[in-house]
Amino acid sequence: MKTNSFVRAVVASFAIGAASLAFAEDKTGTNVTEAAEGVQGPVAQLAMAQNLYAYGMAQKNALAVLTAAQITMGIEVTDVEREVENKPTEGAGDVAEEGEGADAPVSAEMMLASARELAGGDETIIGLIEDVEAEGARGRIGGPSRTLSRLRAGRTDVFRVPFYGGSLAELAIVGDGDADLDLLVTDENGNVICRDVSYSDKLYCSWTPRWDGYFLIGVVNQGRIRNSYYILTN
Repeated sequence: MKTNSFVRAVVASFAIGAASLAFAEDKTGTNVTEAAEGVQGPVAQLAMAQNLYAYGMAQKNALAVLTAAQITMGIEVTDVEREVENKPTEGAGDVAEEGEGADAPVSAEMMLASARELAGGDETIIGLIEDVEAEGARGRIGGPSRTLSRLRAGRTDVFRVPFYGGSLAELAIVGDGDADLDLLVTDENGNVICRDVSYSDKLYCSWTPRWDGYFLIGVVNQGRIRNSYYILTN
């Protein structure tokens, strides 16, 4: 039921938008190379760090939370503006929001603070936290670009993002934990590249396009409260 409503809410609008993105040359079929492989990069690492943080908080595991912070601090992220179409989710009706939600997803600094709190008086873990804090951003590797969106309940964001053919394309959605987010990616011909309707707001997708082209990325807030999320791409 959830999958069907999600597809109805997003795919129809994607098909309309995709028609205007077609290039002059013939690019038929699905814009993905099935046999291509690529090494997952910083986008995947940041998505993994968010999941590790959620696990650490659920298990009250200070070391897991600290590791998530260390991964996050080690990747340089560039904030960019992206054009986005925001509209009511088809079939959702009027959704009465139950509060404002968080302003942004958890940061490395927030992870470190949580690790310190979970550590209690454990001097060994406190020492490790201080080491990570002292290291700071030194030696960071180049990372993805990200855009912050504060998506209200019952609304859908649609982004049009270009990716290069023959190179691994990575996409992650990192929410603030307040509401379930669903993800749908299609190529300019309306073919579904990936779909994630799991009950989570930490989502990751990767593929290798056959040609340089635009992809349509739909993010749906399935909850009853605003979710402030980052969309990250390589």
